[in-house]
Amino acid sequence: MRRPWWISVLRYIALAAILLWSGFPILLMVMASLKPDREIFKFPPDFIFRPTFANYIELFTSRPAFFDALLNSIIITLGATLLTVVSSTLAGYIYSRYRNTALAGSAFFMIVIRMLPPIIITLPLFPVVNALGLQDTYLVLIVLYATFFVSLNTWIMKAFIDQIPRELDEAAIVDGASTVKVLRYVIVPLSIQGIIATATFVFVFSWNEFLFAFIFTTSKAKTAPLVISEMLSSLAGIDWGVLFAAATLQFVPIMVLVVMLQRFVVAGLTVGSVKG
Repeated sequence: MRRPWWISVLRYIALAAILLWSGFPILLMVMASLKPDREIFKFPPDFIFRPTFANYIELFTSRPAFFDALLNSIIITLGATLLTVVSSTLAGYIYSRYRNTALAGSAFFMIVIRMLPPIIITLPLFPVVNALGLQDTYLVLIVLYATFFVSLNTWIMKAFIDQIPRELDEAAIVDGASTVKVLRYVIVPLSIQGIIATATFVFVFSWNEFLFAFIFTTSKAKTAPLVISEMLSSLAGIDWGVLFAAATLQFVPIMVLVVMLQRFVVAGLTVGSVKG
């Protein structure tokens, strides 16, 4: 039975409204980064104008700390993503293929921990991090980001691995494959879609995270969001054009990544929702 035409119209209107709500602020940010300061807050804004890269040049010359922080963000994000993907894949395999009381208890514990606000976990960790000498290091943020996201990604990986027939594992074992080889040659290739989805989730979170970086770093491991926040609280006044240029440079890589991998993100959000 064909759907009424007005249902399709409503769907397109809803989609347009969502795109406008999400995309318009981003468009304004990018436009502001290409305008002189005197035109940034002009109302109504000019959507047709002669762009200038003066703000980006000024950012490069007057704020070299931002690019150092951007490099720190890349290192920390890649480290956290790698650690989370490896841990989540291994844990997802265990939860998918094995059943016992200890695993059930640990699963419940992971869910409870994930529900706690980050600040509750962060403050008690501060003296521990200082005692271990991990303050203002890449390692502390990599471990914290991975720890915060490993529970969600474990369940995503479990859902993907549940869809892989156990007979494939058993056939590989009969042929003499160890558990490591089963993971390498059977599980990982067949769950690559889930691995990409989990990697994208933790990458986006780590790239934009502020609270952990604010509490556990001071200078050496400072990330891009922290430098942008400092630009907002500058005693010399806010250079809005440079600020929007920095925000655009920090935002564009993650936007490109999500657009490129959107089908994997959707698969990660919907895995297990449809049973064959």
